[in-house]
Amino acid sequence: MPDLEAQKQRAALQAVKEVRDGMVVGLGSGSTAAYAVREIGRRVTEEGLKLTAAATSSATGVLAVSLGIPLRPMGELGKLDLAIDGADEIDAEFRAIKGGGGALFRERIAATAASQMIVIVDSSKLVERLGRFALPVEVHPFALGLVEQRLARYGVPAKLRLRADGTVFWTDQQAHIFDISFGEISDPADLATELQAVPGILAHGLFLELIDKVIIGLDDKVKVLERPKYPEGVDDAKAD
Repeated sequence: MPDLEAQKQRAALQAVKEVRDGMVVGLGSGSTAAYAVREIGRRVTEEGLKLTAAATSSATGVLAVSLGIPLRPMGELGKLDLAIDGADEIDAEFRAIKGGGGALFRERIAATAASQMIVIVDSSKLVERLGRFALPVEVHPFALGLVEQRLARYGVPAKLRLRADGTVFWTDQQAHIFDISFGEISDPADLATELQAVPGILAHGLFLELIDKVIIGLDDKVKVLERPKYPEGVDDAKAD
């Protein structure tokens, strides 16, 4: 039986090796990213690493501050040198579903702002085709009814996210999340375009062209995959 927590930690430690003095770093959210945040905190306190960080959720911000990591609001930063985050699932084309922790809006901004976006995962997150994990969609409360009707057209379950106590889940933007159980998504790019066009949807969890490197934690090693570089003169999705 794979030790998935050990795999997460192994991937996180490998990713943090890429953090250098003077960098501006985006700190992801969730259990896997937390291992990276703790390792960055260790390097700050034990090695004197000097960096500036932006947190993609209030929970990550609280953890970072407790570890002595200097934070700035993402709104004050135009670019990040590096962002490290987890994923709920990822395929061989570096396409991922994110947002299981509810921070997809801020995670997308950090990923887009980062010169290099690193996703760290354990082996259970690898899929042949996206859709095993329900797709999160963050919705402004004013548009909740409209979005719910539009999502109903897909004919698949779309559940408003609740907390364990049965109350409605609120994001850091004071918005709601629908989790949509598509099953296998045949054309993630078309679906992303459709969702982006619905007024009131603040963010969706399809991260299709934002990931530069994937670090997969395995039982006794890590596997590092890098997106092929674009030909000279061809801009990628994150170019200015």
